[in-house]
Amino acid sequence: MPSYKIGEAAELLGVSVDSVRRLADSGKLPTVRTLGGQRVVDGRQLARFMSAAPSEIKPETTIGRSARNHFPGMVTRVVKDRVMAQVEIQSGTHRLVSLISREAADELGLAPGVRAAAVVKATNVIVELPES
Repeated sequence: MPSYKIGEAAELLGVSVDSVRRLADSGKLPTVRTLGGQRVVDGRQLARFMSAAPSEIKPETTIGRSARNHFPGMVTRVVKDRVMAQVEIQSGTHRLVSLISREAADELGLAPGVRAAAVVKATNVIVELPES
């Protein structure tokens, strides 16, 4: 399962690094220290936090953004049957749900804690993975 540096968690939550540190220091967002002493957040813990408390996350002022209908965030839930998959992505205070084929969800490795983006076009939500 992926883990995220404090800065990456801040980007996903739409807040500053200091805000994530305060969430960690208060015990609201569990972190662990790497052997090098750096704090990281387990992907499943971050997904749980994002889906449980989106209203507590206060997005910070953004000067501008060129992308439209593009919601970077984290997968918080995946429900699969034989043919389809329901994928929930938390992007800041926004929860987006996409219905995609199970095959696509499996190929993308979608699971809670995986970083992804929801791309909305009309009534369709497309799931993307960022370059690593």
